[in-house]
Amino acid sequence: MIAPDDSLDRPSASLIALHHRSALTQHVRALFQRHGYWEVETPILSRDVILDAWLEPFVTEYLTDPPRWQNGGSPRYLQTSPEAHMKRLLADGADAIFQFSRVFRNGETGRRHNPEFTMLEWYRVGDDHHRQMDFVETLVRSVFESSQVWRETSASKTNMQTPFERLTYDDAFNRTTGQRVLACQTAELHDLAKRKGLVPPAGLAEDDHDGWLNFLLAELVEPHLGRDSPTFLHAYPASQAALARLSTADPSQPPTAERFELYIAGVELCNGYHELTDPQVFEQRMRDQAAIRAAAGLRPLPTSSHLLTAMQRGLPASCGVALGWDRLVMLALGYHEISRVIAFPWDRA
Repeated sequence: MIAPDDSLDRPSASLIALHHRSALTQHVRALFQRHGYWEVETPILSRDVILDAWLEPFVTEYLTDPPRWQNGGSPRYLQTSPEAHMKRLLADGADAIFQFSRVFRNGETGRRHNPEFTMLEWYRVGDDHHRQMDFVETLVRSVFESSQVWRETSASKTNMQTPFERLTYDDAFNRTTGQRVLACQTAELHDLAKRKGLVPPAGLAEDDHDGWLNFLLAELVEPHLGRDSPTFLHAYPASQAALARLSTADPSQPPTAERFELYIAGVELCNGYHELTDPQVFEQRMRDQAAIRAAAGLRPLPTSSHLLTAMQRGLPASCGVALGWDRLVMLALGYHEISRVIAFPWDRA
């Protein structure tokens, strides 16, 4: 492909790449419609926020008296995901919905991160996480097959024709490290890191169990996922359920979350949940996330929301998936950085 000019006033993506991105977007819209989904639009600026301890939203304010800005206003949040509003539509009777949404995550920049990015998110009532893994496989394979510019990159060495691999979180650790981790104490995770010659980041607390799991996953497991064929990682630790249900399939084993992520060539593409529907559990998880933020010295965020009220009214059983569209286009077009498929990333915006 033609490399774009590196002047900061010029787009970082070539016009050819942007044309291909547009074509892939239209292709995916048609695919959703063929599968019975309809497209929605929801706010990107809201008084509500889905609380995640480590996702930092951009905060602005609504001025009730604009000429007198010194008086301040009420806070509004640029959404980190359209999840809350889309679930409110489900609670009101929507059955199968999708959208391409602009979302915002403060402080996230890099080869595969931009503070403003495009998320493709969808929900279907009645599906569980296994059925949605089937749909994700159909969608991702279709994107790669429709791309006319797929090149010999690390991603293109991944076999897109064979069935996508499905690997549990514990099995993935066992395959790459020789140790299962779901039943491990935090001290055992320290020992695993030491045996593998890893030095933990300075901010990782000794007793942060999930922090150590995430550190080990990123260093030891994720780089190997999706190399031979795309890989679904599923059955996450229950402590990392976020807004997913917990599995009760095998009471003799540690509980796991009915959640999955898809990896291609070591790149994480999407996150899917068999959605939590219990408003009391949702409220407690938001409080837990708020407590983690407070302990870390991060600014407080609201724990109540319209979504909680909607869930109290009744949220149907469903599965939802959030997919990083920029990353998928990047891989399908044979690039290594999302700046090559975004017209004006953070440093040029």
